[in-house]
Amino acid sequence: MSGNPLAEASRLPFGLPPFEQVRPEHFAPAFEAGMTQQLAEIATIESDPEPPTFDNTLVALERSGRLLARTENLFFNLVSAASTPEIRLVEKEFAPRLTEHGDRIRLNTALFARIDAVYDRADELAGEDRALLDRYHLDFVLAGARLDAVGQQQLREINGRLSRLSTQFQQNLQAATEAAALVLTDVTELDGLSVQEIAGAAAEATARGHDGAYLIPLILPSNQPLMSTLKNRSVRRRLYDASTTRASAGEWDNSALAIEIAHLRARKAVLLGFPTHADATVADQTAKTSAAVDDMLVELVEPAVARAQGEAVILTDLAAADGVQLAPWDWPYYSEQVRAQRYSVDTGALRPYFALEKVLHDGVFFAATQVYGVTFESRPDLVGYHRDVRVWEVRNADGSSIGLYLGDYFAREGKRGGAWMNSFVEQSGLFGDKPVVVNNLNVTRPGPGSPALLSLDEVETLFHEFGHALHGLFSDVRYPRLSGTSVPRDFVEFPSQVNEMWAMWPQVLANYAVHVETGEVLPQAVADALEAARSWGQGFGEVEYLAATLLDQAWHRTPPELVIDDAAAFETAALENAGLAMDLVPPRYRSTYFQHIFAGGYSAGYYSYIWSEVLDADTVEWFRENGGMTRRNGDTFRTELLSKGGSIDALAAFRAVRGRDAELGALLRRRGLVSS
Repeated sequence: MSGNPLAEASRLPFGLPPFEQVRPEHFAPAFEAGMTQQLAEIATIESDPEPPTFDNTLVALERSGRLLARTENLFFNLVSAASTPEIRLVEKEFAPRLTEHGDRIRLNTALFARIDAVYDRADELAGEDRALLDRYHLDFVLAGARLDAVGQQQLREINGRLSRLSTQFQQNLQAATEAAALVLTDVTELDGLSVQEIAGAAAEATARGHDGAYLIPLILPSNQPLMSTLKNRSVRRRLYDASTTRASAGEWDNSALAIEIAHLRARKAVLLGFPTHADATVADQTAKTSAAVDDMLVELVEPAVARAQGEAVILTDLAAADGVQLAPWDWPYYSEQVRAQRYSVDTGALRPYFALEKVLHDGVFFAATQVYGVTFESRPDLVGYHRDVRVWEVRNADGSSIGLYLGDYFAREGKRGGAWMNSFVEQSGLFGDKPVVVNNLNVTRPGPGSPALLSLDEVETLFHEFGHALHGLFSDVRYPRLSGTSVPRDFVEFPSQVNEMWAMWPQVLANYAVHVETGEVLPQAVADALEAARSWGQGFGEVEYLAATLLDQAWHRTPPELVIDDAAAFETAALENAGLAMDLVPPRYRSTYFQHIFAGGYSAGYYSYIWSEVLDADTVEWFRENGGMTRRNGDTFRTELLSKGGSIDALAAFRAVRGRDAELGALLRRRGLVSS
């Protein structure tokens, strides 16, 4: 490890990784040394002659693995955002080895015996100490610590295989997505796009080696944003087909991988004493049972389908007037026309009002300042992992430092699709660490000298992901295992969804929605029309989401003895059984590019978005009932919920803000299913 910049903790402000010094060849020795170091630390804990206590067992466990943790945080951020062939080779080698390393700790009989002994005296602990004990004990139990030696060996083999398959699924998907980007050589095929969008497509083509052409990269979901404005029906179809057939055939086919992943997860669940993988997953979520998830989803399917069918009738008539028989690639295009005709809203024409820099500084940052009193200072002296990345220091109202926020907003080769938040450094009182978090989006890069212009969906995505960032930045806990977004999966989307409300908040919208050329503030009449237009297209949005959610559940409620030999046929049957087989509305993700569930930690958990939205809708009403955008509301939400991480029960944190349990009524009102 001599000369390896990962060998010691970073000396940069806030422990920001020394990106300029780190090269791919540094990771393998850092992983090796980190695993060796942590296993030695674990051996010291398990061989301690003193009786097990919270300090000599749980706190000691929290203190272990520092080198490995900072190496993993950096490496897997790069895997997502700045992957290279060299990085992917390291990932292929070490992803299963890291899984094996985790098993060596969580299936360590002597270590679990010490944790179990402390757990027997759990009533002696309170607050964060009790939360940490409960968290570790459940982690170990759900990881198989109570299995016999034979069961543990079977689990190790399954986990190792799953790690390899998930890594391959993600790498296949990234390669397939990049290969499926639509390359056009005739600018007339881009009819309907703005000058800025055409320039961006030309710049993207040049960046990817297609000089003189135009390239439309794919985003992760089935429906691609430009399908709403491209006038050439053939191009729309090509774009749709490229998206929905990704990784379903040829060199990067994920079909067999999805089948084997689901099968192995089913075997693992039974080994751990659960009927299905879905049951095993939900046991550690706020929903607690698959029945509770079903109770919610079944109530939503029928009205969602009815609404989508009503929208389809309108769109079919509109397309017929053009001599077109409505197809899935036509839906976004004609849906946009309805929005324009009914509500006088042309979302494509609104892009000049949503310049990335204005949305970021005068929208996202402005809202955070108004609600939480925090400020953002650019740190050009600090370098990110790619030239696109920018760094800000975040400060409290009193000037004290909170941590660093990194922004990486543009799509490029080597970056996976979608949008996300990650941590490079997790806040921890135990180590005195302040948080370093990053947001990633996949906005199309503008042409030279032009500003990046966002769609309304991208505006809301930026606010959403920044909600995750705030959850990490505002963390104020002692133990890293409980820090920031270390909360149940079906709760973690809640704070980010709440932050979306500020995107259309009048005070915020008027501050950032300024025409990039004329300086005109978005007229209030247009803002009102945008709000009214939200009701249009909800059927489509609900069906595509529910289709993906129930497809996830179908894959993860299969018994291990079920033989699946055709992923596409399984998907079709699952959607039909769920009552969501609409030819005109594809699921948000089809199986072969459903990254969330096969390579992203959301297996049997994609329901989390709608589950969290119940909390979100209720909290937005709480904000409105108590004066809206005020520091008092922001301080309450930050102190009682955002700062707590996993140190208290998630729903108890919600009750501390709302004063009661969540109620479904707010979500039903938001979706127009009951009167306000």
